[in-house]
Amino acid sequence: MRQLRSSLPVVGFVVAALLHASAAAAQIPLDEYAERRAALADRIGAGVVIAFAAEGTEGHPFRYLTGLRGGDGVLVMAAEDGRTSEMIFLDARDFQAASWDGETLSPEAASAQLGLQGRDLQDLPAAVSQLFERHGTLHVLAPYDPTATVLSPAAQRLRALLALHPSVQVRNAATEVNTLRQIKSEAELDLIRKAAEITAEAHRDIMRMMRPGLNEFEVAALAEYTFLRYGAEGPSFNHIVASGPNSTVLHYNDNDRFIDEGVLVKMDIGASFEGYAADITRTIPANGRFSADQREIYQIVRDAQAAAEAVARPGAPRAGLSDAANRVLAEGLARVGLIEAPDASYDCATGGGIGECPQLRLFYFHALGHGIGLNVHDPWPSTLEVGSAFTIEPGIYVRPALLETLPETPANRSLIEAIRPAFERFSGIGIRIEDDFLITESGLERISPVPRDIDEIEALMAEPWEGPSPRRDDIVEWSRAGVN
Repeated sequence: MRQLRSSLPVVGFVVAALLHASAAAAQIPLDEYAERRAALADRIGAGVVIAFAAEGTEGHPFRYLTGLRGGDGVLVMAAEDGRTSEMIFLDARDFQAASWDGETLSPEAASAQLGLQGRDLQDLPAAVSQLFERHGTLHVLAPYDPTATVLSPAAQRLRALLALHPSVQVRNAATEVNTLRQIKSEAELDLIRKAAEITAEAHRDIMRMMRPGLNEFEVAALAEYTFLRYGAEGPSFNHIVASGPNSTVLHYNDNDRFIDEGVLVKMDIGASFEGYAADITRTIPANGRFSADQREIYQIVRDAQAAAEAVARPGAPRAGLSDAANRVLAEGLARVGLIEAPDASYDCATGGGIGECPQLRLFYFHALGHGIGLNVHDPWPSTLEVGSAFTIEPGIYVRPALLETLPETPANRSLIEAIRPAFERFSGIGIRIEDDFLITESGLERISPVPRDIDEIEALMAEPWEGPSPRRDDIVEWSRAGVN
């Protein structure tokens, strides 16, 4: 990415994703972006708002408010007495720069395509100074710590701007924009569906290809190939392809182990389509058939997911989904002997010494799910509403070294002795099943059409692998409409 010609930060709603303005407009109407900015202005009240066009999470508010992806740019918005003014500052690049890095959206084109006043990025300092003469408050949409010694590029620009205006009060408006992002529009839900369908296509081909002797990176490569081939921007997060004992690691990213006979392979992958993320996990047997022990643990996880789905509906507290899954997981772990009882505890290390923790957390130590959207972990409401988009992903992970990590106490010694036979039986098995869901007027909608029941998985894995599946015309049609 080229550097900003000015080192000053961005004020207002930052709009800097220059490369795909027309593509974004093809998917989400421009009026919707204007409505988002207006809604944020209503929440904030008076002042100037800043959002940065940046890579990573700092760039998500910018893209949410403008539809632009990547590049250099700033959207500045000033709100007062119910009225707002909006300007987008972009790099007016010369011919030589474009020869090196390609054409980007010009300020003049931005005015026509986005309905925003486009201005040269070099005009930003003077324009911001004029705004600060009338407004004493600056609202930023990314974390900012004025005492930090290590700053992101966006924070560096913000610090440089504030150095010229030390009397300006800085407030973080991330909460306001995150609240707006909790509920997705119909256009957003459609993009998430498309990201999930592309991801599902990758999972299905992986199941056909899977066999002992492959390397994890070959599986990751097929996933990425499928994403790009169907018009996705790429993965929405780093691929997780974890075989054998690697499957017991929550976020394993090395993806470089050869896949042995008889092991499980956990694949947590997700495509990003027009910026919107999918996140689907499947755990499958390398040789196409679950062993008896693998089946037993897998079914507990699958039943826990089904229990959470059964209570997911408009108006349901998301904590209720976790409660439902936790009950099934705890009962299943107790039944197979990995914990002493569904409500049993163990001695765990705490900040103040030794405390009590649920034995369930020895084998299931993450949240049940998360929101999905522009970020693979997007904001979502505490009570499900129409427009909620989220995952449900219970898991069980029998880490081989787990018992060695427990604090040395009489209670833990007794626990280890009681569960050791089951632990040795299931050691090295890690299973997660993750699907993507939407809440619509009709209720819960699962949008990740990948086999997840044991018989379905084994049936698909029995199909011959003859290379990547022929490209589906239906996916190609809408991906071209949005991307090319």
